[in-house]
Amino acid sequence: MSQIQSQLIRYANPILPGFYPDPSIVKAEEYFYLICSSFEYFPGVPIFRSPDLIHWEQIGNVLDRISQLDLTGQKSSDGIYAPTLRYHEGIFYMITTDVRGIGNFYVTTTNPAGPWSDPIRIPYGGIDPSLFFDDDGKVYVTAQQGADYDSHAIQYEIDIATGEALSEPQVVWHGDGGPWTEGPHLYKINGLYYMMSASGGTAKEHREIIGRSDRPYGPFERYPEPILTHRHLDHPIQYLGHADLVEDHHGEWWAVFLGVRLTEDGYSVLGRETFLAPVVWNEGWPHMDNNEGIVSLDMKVQRLPMTLPSLPGSHTAIIVDRDEFDGELGPQWMFVRNPTKGSCSLTEKPGFLTLYGQAGGLGDVSEITFVGRRQQHIHASFTTCLTFMPVADGEEAGLCVRRDEDAHYEIGIRRLNGRNILFARLTVRGESEIVYAGETEAEQLFLRIESTEKEYRLTCSEDGQNWTALGSGSARAISPEDFVHKMCFTGAVVGLYATGNGKASSTPAHFDWFEYEI
Repeated sequence: MSQIQSQLIRYANPILPGFYPDPSIVKAEEYFYLICSSFEYFPGVPIFRSPDLIHWEQIGNVLDRISQLDLTGQKSSDGIYAPTLRYHEGIFYMITTDVRGIGNFYVTTTNPAGPWSDPIRIPYGGIDPSLFFDDDGKVYVTAQQGADYDSHAIQYEIDIATGEALSEPQVVWHGDGGPWTEGPHLYKINGLYYMMSASGGTAKEHREIIGRSDRPYGPFERYPEPILTHRHLDHPIQYLGHADLVEDHHGEWWAVFLGVRLTEDGYSVLGRETFLAPVVWNEGWPHMDNNEGIVSLDMKVQRLPMTLPSLPGSHTAIIVDRDEFDGELGPQWMFVRNPTKGSCSLTEKPGFLTLYGQAGGLGDVSEITFVGRRQQHIHASFTTCLTFMPVADGEEAGLCVRRDEDAHYEIGIRRLNGRNILFARLTVRGESEIVYAGETEAEQLFLRIESTEKEYRLTCSEDGQNWTALGSGSARAISPEDFVHKMCFTGAVVGLYATGNGKASSTPAHFDWFEYEI
């Protein structure tokens, strides 16, 4: 092995495992900051910080109050699409789309951990807006417009203080002739303007393409091939695209982008994840991986963009632990839509997460009580200790793995005909089936869901030592690839829930802890 090879630094992809799609990144002083889409989950837009692009810490969520994000009535895979993060003259900007709400808007802050401002709305564009600050002080919005093969990018100038449009929108980019020209970003690098976007839809044909011009509105000379894709490869990482570029401390360039680690059977419950690759410039064009297999699970690079010695250990973005619910919920926890006031408490019974069920259940597009976190490993187990003695018929609480309203598995306790029933239920393609039901008098139960590549296993214990299998369900049915009524953009989320199944519940469900193990 040569001296150069022996000095290569290794890192693992994805850098954000689990349902973290549509990444956008900036460098601000000594740190990098990265955000992702959040769709129907609240708080919205998780934000991470890293000194070296490898070790990431979630420092908060950008949209953490209802004045910023009202998800009332929004179905799964609606909500917040493809945010872009930018930094200019000491201010952070996050621009995005609330697809069934207020449309395109941006928020600002001087502290990326928050708080962020209330939304500043902008007038034009479909989805995936991006901001660009030019050298002459002008600020441009670039956004996707149209659908399928008619999708393209428009661009216009705004007053960054108010969001007011200062010019009419112009069509600036038609992509490469494929469907779904999305996620456009405008950059200025070495005196040239670059227009970069995804194309082909966020599945097998997904790819990243680019053009360049000496003017911000083009016309853009398109590079004839994708600069990032695995669409022609038999490779463990597929669906590559929706990229963003960042320059590091040494003047070298990197790209973050989404990808999917498919199983041999062609699905992944984890959904679209965030990957990282170095960018190589050749004759003024950036290159990442055009069907070459450069983007891999085990990456080797000459150096990382860090002036200090590299940090030890695995990605800090992977949180595998036991949450004792002794303080505030960590930023990795999230709700389905905005939580109902009073439905979730960490103070009612100290050391417990207390949930009160709403009228809505897991299959409803309404106010429901569900608090969960992303599944980040295929092989994992999720365990909780539940104290729940329902008194009214329909009251229910338990542990759940959720994709959306049409796909979720849960194990819990429900009051039915005056009796407390321990049950396991599988909902596949919108149809629910009780696979186990038995009367119980236990006030406290341990609930566990175990995940493998093929299935989820639902088990229960009265003492936390001896476990009884209550049922199992196909992993494929929880994957985004198994959608029926509507395309699914999210991955599996594991959480704790309560419901009154038609009316609000007055009986508290107390969860003592939640444990994530691999």
